[in-house]
Amino acid sequence: MFILFNPGAQRVPIKVWLRSVDGIDETCLQQALNLANLPFAFRHIALMPDTHSGYGMPIGGVFASSEVIIPNAVGVDIGCGMGFVHTNVQAKLLRDVVTPQGTLAQSLVGQIMRDIPQGFDHHKVPQKSEFLDRYPVQSLYHYGRDKLPQIDEAYLQLGTLGGGNHFIELQEDEEGYLGIMVHTGSRNVGFKVANYFNRLAKDLNYQHKSEVPAHFDLAYLPLETKEARGYIEWMNFALEFARHNRAQIMRRVQDIVVRGLKKHAGIKDIQLSKEVNAHHNYAAQERHFGQDVWVHRKGAIRARQGELAIIPGAMGSSSYIVEGLGNPESFFSASHGAGRVMGRKEAVRTYGVDEVLADFKAKNVILGKKRKGDTAEEYYKAYKDIEEVMADQMDLVKPVLKVKTVAVVKG
Repeated sequence: MFILFNPGAQRVPIKVWLRSVDGIDETCLQQALNLANLPFAFRHIALMPDTHSGYGMPIGGVFASSEVIIPNAVGVDIGCGMGFVHTNVQAKLLRDVVTPQGTLAQSLVGQIMRDIPQGFDHHKVPQKSEFLDRYPVQSLYHYGRDKLPQIDEAYLQLGTLGGGNHFIELQEDEEGYLGIMVHTGSRNVGFKVANYFNRLAKDLNYQHKSEVPAHFDLAYLPLETKEARGYIEWMNFALEFARHNRAQIMRRVQDIVVRGLKKHAGIKDIQLSKEVNAHHNYAAQERHFGQDVWVHRKGAIRARQGELAIIPGAMGSSSYIVEGLGNPESFFSASHGAGRVMGRKEAVRTYGVDEVLADFKAKNVILGKKRKGDTAEEYYKAYKDIEEVMADQMDLVKPVLKVKTVAVVKG
């Protein structure tokens, strides 16, 4: 970790979990400097080793304030995060067992794709959900409600994967055991909440002649305002939706895997452990350095002492289950993944579909994806090396389990 601090150009320092400033792209660095110059920035800005430029705030950034909440410091995919479960089953069965649909891995991937909508697809019928049935959505901040999520949409989106970097993976640990990992968020629910309140914050900042330059794209809501309370209420709804979305997907994938193992491999005793379900795009009120602050984590996980979390690599590489070390300098945070080194369009220009598919075939990785043309967007070569990222944050987390991709479903 190193510190960037020029008292003449910054209000607060920037603490960076990288080996040198050469690891930060120019736009990301400028965004971090913008955060460091906000009049309400608390203590310092923290950048995780997977940091790269985002909208307004860097991905892999952590920002705290006792005065304001910033919608763009959470982002449009509120509650995006990870789920994981470990099993006592040998992953080699997915490669070795043959079914009428190919290997067991191919059969499971096909069933997952049929049962769980990907990309922009939603369920055609509302999903059963006690969470949505009982959530008091009608009591939330309602000004401009037509621009905010409708509960009917949420019932259709629950248990859907989405696109981009979201995935479902069947994985193998270093001892050969099978794990299941899910990466998704709040879908269009969080997207609408984020966009609505970011526009509202921009309007209010303009009206009140905010000293924060508009081009920072960090419009804020003072915590004492009804608008801030409204954002927090809707953000918390999106967070709970995201958590239940991952949980529902995980249950369905578990059912598919268990049925497949019983039917085709004769495995009866299937045990689950190390269950994790956690966000990496959110804001929460926490106590740091003796003060209650709102910690914004945009592409960063919470890593309190002893807390289990997930740091995924990119498609076709390795991922880690980790235990937090509770480092106060990072606001008890760590990276949320490997971090991009090139944008999606650049990745598609750089790596051809045939090249990516040939690499997966050589690694014996099964890919389930309806549209193959954009496969390279999430290719592991478009990301930082997960091993280097882990090496840069050994004071933030302790690896508990390393897993590699056996099969992956992408939107």
